[in-house]
Amino acid sequence: MAKTYVDFETKKTIHFNITRETHSELRILCFKNRLSMQEVYEEISQRIAAESPEMIKLLEDLSQKKRDGIIKKLSKTDAESLYNIIERENPLASE
Repeated sequence: MAKTYVDFETKKTIHFNITRETHSELRILCFKNRLSMQEVYEEISQRIAAESPEMIKLLEDLSQKKRDGIIKKLSKTDAESLYNIIERENPLASE
């Protein structure tokens, strides 16, 4: 009978962009604490997966910031279009 080895702890690779400044500061702090960035991200990910109240609050805060940013972007980029629609559809304007 052939023995098969099953690795129950499979790893996934993630790739994302962060600013150069953020990367540098994080790397320095990790170095000072004798940690790798991978160890830090793994711990953060585990805490999120475990639904740690602090991490859930962080996610909610980030989500709110994202929504606020999108609303601001929409209001800036669509302002001219909205004014044009109001001007065109204005029932008080003389014909």
